[in-house]
Amino acid sequence: MSKVGIIMGSTSDLPVMQDAVEILRGFDIEVEVDIVSAHRTPDKLYDYGKNAHTRGISVIIAGAGGAAHLPGMIASLSPLPVIGVPVKSSNSIDGWDSILSILQMPGGVPVATVALNGAKNAGILAAQIIGSADKCVLDKILAYKEGLKMKVEEGARQMKK
Repeated sequence: MSKVGIIMGSTSDLPVMQDAVEILRGFDIEVEVDIVSAHRTPDKLYDYGKNAHTRGISVIIAGAGGAAHLPGMIASLSPLPVIGVPVKSSNSIDGWDSILSILQMPGGVPVATVALNGAKNAGILAAQIIGSADKCVLDKILAYKEGLKMKVEEGARQMKK
């Protein structure tokens, strides 16, 4: 069974990152959630990045605000796909500092980046990565997307009434 590691720089990021936890649990994907600060716990960051794959983690979602070094540093250390979630934190410059810190990675250290506070999409993307090799998860994603389509079609029907 695949597992997704969800890490964030501080507990203040949890309200945003909770969306990733919920969507992944909805797909019956195990999650491991932790606080790993790139600036305040660099030894923990190093250990997490180097060893996440040995604990059965398949994808890492890393949320960070402000300078937002966590996703890129984890990507530099880990062989796993990393999805960065820029978080609009209290010390953020409208979130642009976080977005650009995660988005502008050097060649060879990719971080898939979702929208500002876009943890739900990070969870869906992690599930799709896992679903590319796990038919059970893929079937759940297909059902989820069909549900999205049905919701839009129902909204259109309601609007026309």
